[in-house]
Amino acid sequence: MTTEAPPPERDKQTSTAQPTTESFVQVQQSTEFGELRRTYRSFAFPLTIAFIAWYLLYVLLSNYAGGFMGTKLFGNINVALVFGLAQFLTTFLIAWFYSRHAAAKLDPKAEIIKSRMEADA
Repeated sequence: MTTEAPPPERDKQTSTAQPTTESFVQVQQSTEFGELRRTYRSFAFPLTIAFIAWYLLYVLLSNYAGGFMGTKLFGNINVALVFGLAQFLTTFLIAWFYSRHAAAKLDPKAEIIKSRMEADA
């Protein structure tokens, strides 16, 4: 659905000043931002690699170890079903773990950097 109406006018008095490109570059080169990026990478990269390895193990076992994956554990529940459900479980656990990590370690550092940029603008 399209309209012919122009976009609403911004109130010049209430709009905040935007940081300049130079200030973004300056922040990006700061030690605080480097520490924030290091904190993020030291968490995200190993966890991503571990999850991809876990997923590929599941795929490879499904393709090449059919006998093992078809092993019945109890009733109609076999190893493949347990591994498949574990994929979902680990996905949710990683998301929960990351949200806790971000709230505790990343968000406070990012908020300090953001506040400083907004104050300088």
